[in-house]
Amino acid sequence: MIKVSEQAKVKLAGLMTEEGFSAHDDFVRVGVKSGGCSGLSYDLKFDKQQAEGDKVFEDNGIKLIVDKKSFLYLLGTTLEYSGGLNGKGFVFNNPNAQRTCGCGESFSL
Repeated sequence: MIKVSEQAKVKLAGLMTEEGFSAHDDFVRVGVKSGGCSGLSYDLKFDKQQAEGDKVFEDNGIKLIVDKKSFLYLLGTTLEYSGGLNGKGFVFNNPNAQRTCGCGESFSL
């Protein structure tokens, strides 16, 4: 399961509306891909449909889909949004990550 903080929910819903998606009907696709300074990086985008093998979750009013490969890397992760002076953006609090880079956008196991 992946959790969505209240701040992330508000930001995701707003961005989905801006980009022509519905937070009620559409999905936030969360994944992991090769790359970044620590070996793996997070991928976050909006999607209107799920693919075969996707895991589907709903937390805090946001529907999430995760592909089968990424699911094991993201299990137990909380998606948060940080809007402080040190930068804005989505933050993945991933209990599976053993090492993260300074920017927090990539990790390794």
